[in-house]
Amino acid sequence: MEDQTDKKPGPQNAAVSVEASSLADQVATIKRGLKSSPVRRQLAWVSIGIVAVIVATSIGQVLLNRWNQPFYDALARRDMADFLHQLLVFAAIAGGLLVLNIGQTWLNQMIRLRLREALTLDLIDQWMLPARAFRLANAGAIGVNPDQRMQQDAAHLSDLSTDLGVGLLQSFILLVSFIGVLWELSSGFVFRVGGWSLAIPGYMVWAAFLYAGTASWLSWLVGRPLISLNSERYTREAELRSSMVRVNENVDAIALYHGEPDARRRLELDLGTVLGAMRRIYTAQINLSWVTDTYGWITVVAPILVASPVYFSGNISFGGLMMAVGAFNQVHSSLRWFINNIGSIADWRATLMRVADFRIALEETDVLHDTEKRIEFGENANGSLTFEKLQVASPEGCAKLADPHVEIHAGERVMITGEPGAGKTLFFRAIAGLWPWGRGLIGLPAGETPIFVPRVPYFPAGTLREVLDHPNGSAPVSDAEISAVLAEVGLERLSSSLDRSGRWERELGDDEQRALAFARIAVRKPKWVIIDEALDAFDGPSLRRVLAMLQTRLPDAAILNIGRGLHNTQFFPRSLNIVKDTGAPALKPARVRAGAIEPPPTTARAKKK
Repeated sequence: MEDQTDKKPGPQNAAVSVEASSLADQVATIKRGLKSSPVRRQLAWVSIGIVAVIVATSIGQVLLNRWNQPFYDALARRDMADFLHQLLVFAAIAGGLLVLNIGQTWLNQMIRLRLREALTLDLIDQWMLPARAFRLANAGAIGVNPDQRMQQDAAHLSDLSTDLGVGLLQSFILLVSFIGVLWELSSGFVFRVGGWSLAIPGYMVWAAFLYAGTASWLSWLVGRPLISLNSERYTREAELRSSMVRVNENVDAIALYHGEPDARRRLELDLGTVLGAMRRIYTAQINLSWVTDTYGWITVVAPILVASPVYFSGNISFGGLMMAVGAFNQVHSSLRWFINNIGSIADWRATLMRVADFRIALEETDVLHDTEKRIEFGENANGSLTFEKLQVASPEGCAKLADPHVEIHAGERVMITGEPGAGKTLFFRAIAGLWPWGRGLIGLPAGETPIFVPRVPYFPAGTLREVLDHPNGSAPVSDAEISAVLAEVGLERLSSSLDRSGRWERELGDDEQRALAFARIAVRKPKWVIIDEALDAFDGPSLRRVLAMLQTRLPDAAILNIGRGLHNTQFFPRSLNIVKDTGAPALKPARVRAGAIEPPPTTARAKKK
């Protein structure tokens, strides 16, 4: 059994720490992401639109305030004709403001949607650049739970940024809505119809209850679908995050199989289902806004309409009417934006830091340990694979082949072994180009793309046929040949499931997954296959089936198996050995600071961190 260092160099042995960037760095990196986003124009237009709507709404509020004078003058003169005319003027102003309010609500939701789409797509694109997710996973704490930063944090940042930004613009407008009427103000109201007088104690209070009850009932009827729609959204969000977690758990295999484009496409499909669920929620919220905003505007004249019979009968003075109207409408006072949003501002700041620092780390992870020497890569025109004085550096030391000059020819079968902790997995990743730090030269066969087989196979979600042809297969393979290959590795039961979509890593056992990975190799027919301990976990009969299949299906392929050396020496007649180079300098730990990468003053200090 190999130690953890040989298995997967992670944060604990990469000795990397992350320091938070400044607010200017964070704003700048988010700006870069939005500037390069494919939805930047839509985001800009909806932002301009909501500013225009808010300005227009402010102008409408000014007009409404001016309308008060002629309206109340008509009331003071008891001029019924002018009173009705002013109601028509109000209807025109309020109707325009109602449309503006609905438009502002829609634009607010569209900003959230577009900002969420822009941020998440940008983070996905940055994350899915070749081998970047793998390197980020080995960059320390900043690489932990990237799915949460891209899914939950980006969504939260979008919502907070939209709410706080729009709220700041609206902080200059005083919001007044229905609060009810004090019992004492309406205790003296008396209705006179013909010769009859009718006194209703607390008349305006009962009217307020009736008004609020009707509004609440209608709002419940219209807004009730939001319960199921929100439930659907949370389900879709969970599926999106699950997909991101799955990609993160398989970054090694994705990078080795060059599966970044396929992974990006599937993540974007899951993101599309989330955005679709959000669109349905926003549609329901727009419908609800028609009810709530309509009642909000009716509230402006509702106390006048309720109290006008009493006023025109002459039982209250104009001042008494205005007092009742003021009490009826005083639901909210002017909003003190900064005081009321201190908690949200702090939350926005923390979320911005998480998302921005994550994106900065994505940009900087490619230059991690850039001060260290890197392994050189070349091509061999004779079609061979060569290692010239290769040393693979890690914080614990260097791994190298016992023979400094190695040449492997096409069609050879080579077993590469080493003691536990010698660095076999690092050696495998170095050949694949995932771990570039060290010295020496790797010469790859010209014109050939080796297939790399990690210990844990990766299967994209999709049909079994897509899994076997993933990602860039040659000409389509017939069903008969696929079935024959599956039978040779003991998976003949899957022959009837070629066009069925599934999560194969969940449906198949570990041995079946490994067998399917080798069946995929046989279908693709590569000229070079490099294996990292994937054969070690097979039992005797399974191993013999897989080796027989490789012998039959890939008779001319070169196969390198990096493992424990417990396999048939007839299949792997040549043997190489990986050893620790105790005399070579170890890879110096690096400190990753958001926005910069610096070597620490001393190795001891970095390891202490």
